Amino acid sequence: MENLLKKVQEAKDYILSQTTVVPKIGLILGSGLGTLAEEVQNPTIIDYKDIPHFPVSTVEGHAGQLVIGELENKAVVVMKGRFHYYEGYSMQEVTFPVRVMQAIGVQLLLVTNACGGLNPKLHPGALMLINDHINFTGSNPLIGPNYSEFGPRFPDMSSAYDKDLIQLAQRVGEKLAIETYEGIYIAISGPYYLSKAELRMIIGLGADTVGMSTVPEVIVARHGGLKVLGISCVTDMAIPDQLVSISHEEVMEVANRTKPKFINLVKGILNEVKL
Repeated sequence: MENLLKKVQEAKDYILSQTTVVPKIGLILGSGLGTLAEEVQNPTIIDYKDIPHFPVSTVEGHAGQLVIGELENKAVVVMKGRFHYYEGYSMQEVTFPVRVMQAIGVQLLLVTNACGGLNPKLHPGALMLINDHINFTGSNPLIGPNYSEFGPRFPDMSSAYDKDLIQLAQRVGEKLAIETYEGIYIAISGPYYLSKAELRMIIGLGADTVGMSTVPEVIVARHGGLKVLGISCVTDMAIPDQLVSISHEEVMEVANRTKPKFINLVKGILNEVKL
């Protein structure tokens, strides 16, 4: 993406011209989970199409709006819908909103997704706290010129997901009687659901869940020094010997059923998090 610094600045200027809120926490909401944005108080709602250089969501379940306001007395910016590599966007375009979040002052990124479960301990509707990831998309948003204004040329991803935030999420889950799991998320390019042979391969790599998002955004967030908490909503089991054909509509249905406990967990985390 040419002139990335200039484009980020223009997007930042437009967003800040629409609100007096300076958010410290950013949330990216995955398929079927966007209704959390409706919990934001005193919201300023900005369509992606109105923000300079923002891509536009093309996938069902991704509304395509930026919502800025307060959630659990915290200043937040919420992406109600995200962008995916499989939509034809470059990795730099997919992660452009994270760069803008960094520019407007976000310090913590809470990123969510709907995903397939690979670990038999999981089940449809399970919430998994991501403790590590595997980038299996075939690309990387940091390829190309590095801008020191964003971060270092060679950022460390060995602790991409903040351990203190994971422990906080676990404590909140226990307090609210919401069971949480912990594991590794693998990102693929999509946009198809994997074959049985491919699933056996990625299980062998050590993944507990699989999806088509999140990792590029986390890479850019960590490049920029943001703390990250990742939550996966398991919508189907992708264990090869038990595999049942699934559609995007079915994925959305499970995500919708899981929303109440997902929303309660995220709100509980926000209530207790300190920056």
